[in-house]
Amino acid sequence: MPNNGFGHQSHGVSAKQIFGLAFPALGVLAAMPLYLLLDTAVVGTLGRFELAALGAATTIQAQVTTQLTFLSYGTTARSSRFFGTGDRQGAIAEGVQATWVALCVGLGILTVMLLGAPTFALWLSGDETVAQEAGKWLRVAAFAVPLVLIIMAGNGWLRGIQNTKLPLYFTLAGVIPGAIMIPIFVAKFGLVGSAWANLIAEAITAALFLGALVKYHRGSWLPQWSVMKQQLVLGRDLIMRSLSFQVAFLSAAAVAARFGTASLAAHQVLLQLWNFITLVLDSLAIAAQTLTGAALGAGSAQVARRVGNQVIKYSLVFASVLGLLFVLLHSWIPRIFTQDEFVLDTMRSPWWIMIAMIILGGVVFAIDGVLLGAADAVFLRNASILAVLVGFLPGVWISYALDAGLTGVWCGLLAFILIRLFAVIWRFRSMKWAQ
Repeated sequence: MPNNGFGHQSHGVSAKQIFGLAFPALGVLAAMPLYLLLDTAVVGTLGRFELAALGAATTIQAQVTTQLTFLSYGTTARSSRFFGTGDRQGAIAEGVQATWVALCVGLGILTVMLLGAPTFALWLSGDETVAQEAGKWLRVAAFAVPLVLIIMAGNGWLRGIQNTKLPLYFTLAGVIPGAIMIPIFVAKFGLVGSAWANLIAEAITAALFLGALVKYHRGSWLPQWSVMKQQLVLGRDLIMRSLSFQVAFLSAAAVAARFGTASLAAHQVLLQLWNFITLVLDSLAIAAQTLTGAALGAGSAQVARRVGNQVIKYSLVFASVLGLLFVLLHSWIPRIFTQDEFVLDTMRSPWWIMIAMIILGGVVFAIDGVLLGAADAVFLRNASILAVLVGFLPGVWISYALDAGLTGVWCGLLAFILIRLFAVIWRFRSMKWAQ
């Protein structure tokens, strides 16, 4: 049986192992949010209307793709278990089946998006002119959906075999040309140019992930419905978890839009920054997920707990440093994205709420990684739904009723994070996830 690093290890894992997985994962996770921040900054030069339309369009696109994050996280959990037992080919075979799921589901979503894009944009924005422009962006970007899901599956199986370097190379190979194309395409085609740049970038990255699968897989390429069903069972709970996130953020965008174009534009900037920060913090969570899955696959629950303790410590320090940077640069960072004084003024109070969420998120995302590696999807689903129903939704709609503006919306998001924090700390300490 191949040595995976866990069979004879009784004291945990080293910082070198954790950061050796986390740093390349950080590159992958940070690349796309940075790309989207660049996209937001470039489109922001067109004006408040285009920035609001991009905000509506990318919010809808996010709802579509992030529901399928189980193709990444669920595949990592299953692949890492096989890898922990020494079955590397079994781990890679999970990637084949996840890719079939990505293709089938992605083509279905593509069809729905092509048919319903303008209607979805109108539901969110409440403004026919904004919806029309957002719909044009969405119809081009819809073709990227199957590609994004293939990329998720590819990240999942490669993380499962503890290879986070190839996903970094593949991601950069798509993001760098896409970033170069954004200002050129937006200058030539307007808002829809950013969608074309995004589509080309995703196509390059997806092709590289498929190439890696062809290179490393040695078994059958046929769909195996029994394996796909098991993936979907795990995915069902992760989809419900993701759906609860999207209910929160979709409601936030909808309420922000009701406070006016400036509020929606400010929310778009804050949301892209928050997405960037959370995915950066997720780099350590991915290391926790991969190492936890492999440790449990090798039958070592205590190693898995030590992994969690180490990652929580590192993640909290990392989040605190990020929070401090956002405090020091609070007057400079927003102006990267807009020079509209009304939008900047709307953003000022929610900025400090976002900083509090960054620090709390350092603990939340680290423990999430451990629980995802243990395939503790039912608990994560229930905790996330509870946080939405008890924390976020009451807060955000009370904010709307009291006309509290964007600050009230972000108070609801803070409540969402706080409830998740208490829930995952309790679960981690109980060790029920390792049983």
